[in-house]
Amino acid sequence: MIRCMAIDDEPLALRQIVSYIGKVPFLELAAECQSAVEARRFLEQDTVDAIFCDINMPDLNGMDFIKSLTMPPLVVFTTAYAEYAVEGFKVNAVDYLLKPFGMQEFQRAANRLKERLLNKSDNSESSASLEKDDALFLKTDHRIVKVATRDIRYIEAMSEYLKVYLRNETRPVVTLLSMKKMEERLPANFMRIHRSYIINLNDIREVNKNRVIMDADTYLPIGDVYREAFQNYLKTRFLFQ
Repeated sequence: MIRCMAIDDEPLALRQIVSYIGKVPFLELAAECQSAVEARRFLEQDTVDAIFCDINMPDLNGMDFIKSLTMPPLVVFTTAYAEYAVEGFKVNAVDYLLKPFGMQEFQRAANRLKERLLNKSDNSESSASLEKDDALFLKTDHRIVKVATRDIRYIEAMSEYLKVYLRNETRPVVTLLSMKKMEERLPANFMRIHRSYIINLNDIREVNKNRVIMDADTYLPIGDVYREAFQNYLKTRFLFQ
């Protein structure tokens, strides 16, 4: 359901919008307001997905009201003044209904709202998918190579470069990148244990005093700054009788 707010200072016009909202199965009326000031008070306490908003209202007109919102919902403007149309689309309005309008025009606007919200949802899911992507693209030796994060064992800082050590690879991938940038892109199973080392927590073989042992030949130091966070991680997984 799309939660909607209807705003119009004319009682008859407001009643018509409320009636139309009730006839569209995927719309739900969350609030009806006779002024932008009243609508603002509602939005301070609750949220909506979309607003059907008249423009020419006293005190605060609909256009200025929408512009004043930090994160405005989707909006369909309703007005008797055609000259507002261009300005309406400048604030990314989904549609513009010129009074008097009927159910057919309202349904068209409602369908556009639904389409816009579906596209927004798809884009959000795509962004989330990218953030959780299991691969990185690293520039090395004038090439761009794809590296699966599950294959990264640990990362070593070397001046302005990073050495990315991979499972089943004898030589690391060397790339011009900061540790901070790398940390931001790695999933939750990676942790920085030293100013020069990020490790894949799944690849730890042993923890011995102030060192993490990754394999028979790889002993990585635990830095003072990172020791507490690393020990807290160990505590959450430590089993004892």
